[in-house]
Amino acid sequence: MESIAEMMARRARLLGPNVATFYDTPVHLVRGKGVWLWDVDGRKYLDCYNNVPHVGHCHPKVVEAISRQAATLNTHTRYLHSGILDYLDALMTRFDARLTSAIMVCSGSEANDVALRIAQAVSGKTGVISTDRTYHGNTTAVSQLSVRKPPIGGYGGHVRHVKAPDSLRPLNGTGGAEFAAAFTHEVRAAVQSLQDSEFGVSALMICPFFANEGFPDLPPGFLDGAIRAVRDAGGLIIADEVQPGFGRLGSHFWGHERMGFVPDVVTIGKPMGNGHPVAAVVAGHDTLAAFRNAFGYFNTFGGNPVSCAAASAVLEVIDAEGLVENAFEVGEYARARLRELAGHYPVIADVRGAGLFFGAEMVLDEAQTPATAFTRRVVEGMRQRGILLNSGGLGEATLKIRPPMVFSRENADLLVDTLADVLAETPVIA
Repeated sequence: MESIAEMMARRARLLGPNVATFYDTPVHLVRGKGVWLWDVDGRKYLDCYNNVPHVGHCHPKVVEAISRQAATLNTHTRYLHSGILDYLDALMTRFDARLTSAIMVCSGSEANDVALRIAQAVSGKTGVISTDRTYHGNTTAVSQLSVRKPPIGGYGGHVRHVKAPDSLRPLNGTGGAEFAAAFTHEVRAAVQSLQDSEFGVSALMICPFFANEGFPDLPPGFLDGAIRAVRDAGGLIIADEVQPGFGRLGSHFWGHERMGFVPDVVTIGKPMGNGHPVAAVVAGHDTLAAFRNAFGYFNTFGGNPVSCAAASAVLEVIDAEGLVENAFEVGEYARARLRELAGHYPVIADVRGAGLFFGAEMVLDEAQTPATAFTRRVVEGMRQRGILLNSGGLGEATLKIRPPMVFSRENADLLVDTLADVLAETPVIA
């Protein structure tokens, strides 16, 4: 059997250098079912991180739908097929009545790239606003919005990065209305800067859960002022629901619903096909008409019958198995247990999240210095004990937990009990 070192060497040769893997010792997975994964040696892991297998790894209804359609027909949307229409009819019932139509694509990156072009077509402008800790994909256009690795040649003049909201360290030092006002001020300044430039304002693109920013706790109406500032300038609001969508937050099917606004454009992906590569851009009919008139878009694999069969099965399973309700109930339970744990470990500065997207932020001192290295050691310790999770947010110091939606109370107990053991054995040093 090929060793980890041998496989890593072959990866480097065949895929090129610096292809990312999780964990200091990469995990060689060979099988999955529900919330469980098995490696090549037969070791079992509890998956607390992968939101792509939304209704559980290898869900039999999704597998059967893919197999049945693949054995019947697979082609593109320049031929007619009812699968795409049946799926979108079902999907649109989950959205506000103003969001009526969709473009099917293959990935969240593609969806966000199309969304930016939709905003250009509607507004006639090209300026974009995003936060300074976001990630929206890896096309040339959307990579301009991320600050993880500056693009070759630097950022285009059309992008403005505003400071990401941080509930542990709010912009003005307080919470509530003042916290929201401080973020609105940042966005208004970005709007004014773009209006003073040649680019103008086309869009504000945000994840409504601010997932990559560390999913801060935000008060109701937090985004209202920022949204108003962008729309007053003729820009669109793009909600990237690739991570929080499809009921993961428990209280609502979409993150923007939870935040109390209706976006102009919504992008969805990752969990949409339970691992099958399918994504979409959702907007109003006139909004998509403006885009189609300006760009004449076609995607060979977007909306193919097999992808639509997978996506349809996911919606059916979510409803049949009550997975949104499960996300709410188990998420509440898991966070309550994490808060109990935080009472014993001062390094845990905050426990937060919603539904089955939650975590704990680690800090070193009263100045809220991110415990980056410590958090990494905790993640590695959990992996060594058969629990897969990861980290994000400021300094990568927030445990990021977003398991498949079939995650149970028993799974949550195993997660928290194991975390207690790891914390007890991991020294808090920078």
